[in-house]
Amino acid sequence: MLRALIGDRAVVMVAALVLAGAIGVAFANQSLPPTHELHASVFAVGLIGKYLCFALLALAIDLVWGYAGILSLGHGVFWGLGGYAMGMHLMRLIGPRGVYGHPVLPDFMVFLNWTELPWYWRGFDQAWFALLMVVLVPSVLAFVFGWLAFRSRVTGVYLSIITQALTYATMLAFFRNDMGFGGNNGLTDFRELFGFSLRDDGTRVGLMLASAVAVVLGLILCRLIVASRFGKVLIAVRDAESRVRFLGYRPEAYKLAALVVSAALAGIAGALYVPQVGIINPSEFAPTFSIEAVIWVAVGGRGTLAGAVLGAVLVNALKSWFTTAMPDLWLFALGGLFILVTLLMPKGVLGLVSALPTAFSRRGVIAERPA
Repeated sequence: MLRALIGDRAVVMVAALVLAGAIGVAFANQSLPPTHELHASVFAVGLIGKYLCFALLALAIDLVWGYAGILSLGHGVFWGLGGYAMGMHLMRLIGPRGVYGHPVLPDFMVFLNWTELPWYWRGFDQAWFALLMVVLVPSVLAFVFGWLAFRSRVTGVYLSIITQALTYATMLAFFRNDMGFGGNNGLTDFRELFGFSLRDDGTRVGLMLASAVAVVLGLILCRLIVASRFGKVLIAVRDAESRVRFLGYRPEAYKLAALVVSAALAGIAGALYVPQVGIINPSEFAPTFSIEAVIWVAVGGRGTLAGAVLGAVLVNALKSWFTTAMPDLWLFALGGLFILVTLLMPKGVLGLVSALPTAFSRRGVIAERPA
């Protein structure tokens, strides 16, 4: 196990960078006075926490796209379901926990004249149940969808279109007020988590650190998967699925397992994201968000794990700058970035960085040759 982890230096370096960076930001926020030039504001802590959640989502996509050859354009559905599961728990923590033996209704249900709590909301007042649903709901959906799709041998662009249709259909369903998830406004006005106020700086720092730990654990899990025998078969399925089938393996089972693990990671990322931003609404299911997440992976380096994390952080940092300085040009910049990476950096930023030492060594050898 340790050999498999150390074998990928990029994963080790990125994991160490994520942990060190998160701890450094936490120290700068909690220990340095606000007047200090290195003090990290609450806004910066929340922004970095969001980036780390996006990094975990990108890691989940890279597992299925980079190593199983499944280009999912609908991973936002797993992200959103995990986020809604956490949001439902946070909503149940608002106000007194029961009046005359009946569960308290969320504010939007009272506004819509609902008289009782829907059955699928029951249990979310318990933290353990909510955390279970964060992983279970996206995983079950991924299992059902993957079993139907892979059993029918749907691959390539057709599978990508179906995943996009899945997240779009989910978005339309959650926009409906009668679904019981807040409709267009979604779930918001969260106040506490595990007994800690979400308005406290310490809680925000804790959530940022939890996101960093989740990214590191996700990197370790994915690295162990791809370095195992299962991962070798998964890569073979990506490169030559028909040959793998002729050898007696069942590619459907391997792709299905990878998709379920990926969906669970995406659900965890969404659950960590919600308390840090304070809202979850159907826009998280938008197909454009899932497509943007794929671009993060492409920019960082598909099939590298570490590159997916770097790509998510770099692209979102660039987005934060662009939407502040030139908000109207961000979508054009994002499209241009994707074209640039596709044409000039097919292995992404991480592939480019890895190739630099080789390029410099070759240049040195050529320069030393006599004329």
